[in-house]
Amino acid sequence: MRILLAEDSALLREALTALLERIGHEIVASVSRADDLVSQYEADPHAADLVLTDVRMPPGDGDDGLAAALRIRVLNPTQPIVVLSQYVADAYARELLSLPEGAIGYLLKDRVSRARDFAVAIERVATGDTVLDPEVVQHLIRPRDDGPLASLTAREREVLALMADGRSNAEIAQTLVVSDATVGKHVSSVFAKLGFSPADENRRVRSVLTYLHSFDASTRSGAGGTPP
Repeated sequence: MRILLAEDSALLREALTALLERIGHEIVASVSRADDLVSQYEADPHAADLVLTDVRMPPGDGDDGLAAALRIRVLNPTQPIVVLSQYVADAYARELLSLPEGAIGYLLKDRVSRARDFAVAIERVATGDTVLDPEVVQHLIRPRDDGPLASLTAREREVLALMADGRSNAEIAQTLVVSDATVGKHVSSVFAKLGFSPADENRRVRSVLTYLHSFDASTRSGAGGTPP
């Protein structure tokens, strides 16, 4: 896989390059600034199969990497992008994860130390999946008691949280130590309670977005507060 890498730390950029090349990928370019990431992408939008970017980068040293990722998705709505960060940037993260085409990953940098998990995550994003670090999910999501998730049982919310982590039904079953059939029933119940029929496209993604938006609504109403 061809990867365009953006990371302002020279040490981490070199480490990521070495890791990605060791597991069989090609770094087509690496940059240290968010504006250079956009310029590099604009110069050849078809050079990279995946864009891997940090969040906090020059020139603004704020959430410039995420802003660059959003700009790239404007240029190419299907471009797979993995954001790699030490923290969760709420506003931009929700905007990025709400994009309709999927192929988005948001991983915390600790995940890089688990090379196998990291390799699997970027491969999944490259094929169109949405992959979220479990800590990112927990940070972004705080359901409202009176929101659309009110009808879900505790187990159904747990299943939905794992869905938001990008887990398949089989992986959820393994995590919860239940059968695949049991997970299937919970997932179907989540879809039904959130109002998504079998005729609806992308029910899984839409359910996860409902989960995320539930926290947004609670924040706007004053019921939420700062996520954990």
